[in-house]
Amino acid sequence: MAELTVGRLLTSWQPDVPALLLVVALGGLYGWGVLRVRGAGGSWSPARTAAFSVLGLGALVVATMSGLAVYDHVLFWPAAVQNILLDLVAPLGLALGDPLRLATEALPAGAAARVRRAMTGRVVRLLTFPLVSTALVLATELTVYFTPYFATALRVGWLHELMYLHLLVAGSLFVVPVLTREETLPAWCTHPVRAALVFLDGVIDAVPGIVVMTHGTLIAGAWYLHHHPSWAPDVQQDQQIGGGAMLSIAELVALPFLLAILFQWARAERVQAAALDRRLDEQLAMVPATAPATAATAAASGASASPAATAPAPAPASEQVRPWWETEENEVAARIRRQHGEK
Repeated sequence: MAELTVGRLLTSWQPDVPALLLVVALGGLYGWGVLRVRGAGGSWSPARTAAFSVLGLGALVVATMSGLAVYDHVLFWPAAVQNILLDLVAPLGLALGDPLRLATEALPAGAAARVRRAMTGRVVRLLTFPLVSTALVLATELTVYFTPYFATALRVGWLHELMYLHLLVAGSLFVVPVLTREETLPAWCTHPVRAALVFLDGVIDAVPGIVVMTHGTLIAGAWYLHHHPSWAPDVQQDQQIGGGAMLSIAELVALPFLLAILFQWARAERVQAAALDRRLDEQLAMVPATAPATAATAAASGASASPAATAPAPAPASEQVRPWWETEENEVAARIRRQHGEK
């Protein structure tokens, strides 16, 4: 093959029919869902659509059909970059598009309910449980490189395609449930917990790159020694470059992933605060409304009865009722108490 240069890396492309069919299917379904939601009078964020299309599907196309795919059979580092794109970058882009929420909003009520049941089923809950899905991602990477899996995939075309799908699914099992607005994770997975899990996942994702970069034994060494081009660095150095690329991309992906969680956290806090303010306004509007009614009732009664007859007898202490905001312990009651104290 011709010597790999930056120009050839950017301009060399080859079709990958299974990957292309997957991209067309995912893109078509997502576009159909967006049109369904907007046709029903709803709205769908263009930023989510862009993330799904450009970052998610775009990373899938680059990994399987760009110069990385052209040169992955003669150099290790393009194959390593391919795999990390499929395992981390493409799942992040797909998850930012929130396809699960789009499916539940675009599908009819019965189909949407079936999707929710499937997402909360026992098997899916087990596979997407944060610690389990993180372990699956790590195990997938280590299995690819430190078993005959990768070397065999270089020789067998269908296994190579299956490896692509395996990496994509393994990465999506962790990323998609963490970023979706659907309730697919246990109740204890609040936004602070998710942020901690993403930080932990970023640390764990660095492990395969470090191991590959420092491993003394060649990965798929027989294949790459046989196909090693004269213009390329030696095979050991090629493997070190690949491990360094894996480590760098994994750490770069961890930052936007964490920022996405923090953004969702802040948005959820704003929504909760707005709902609390609305409830507080409703409660405050009800409080002074009882005073004029009581005064009017007393005035009407006083016009036809003597003060002695209309004056109510003092209620026993056990029957006296304090306002609810003075007895309840919650945030709404605390706000009302503070406002009454200021007055």
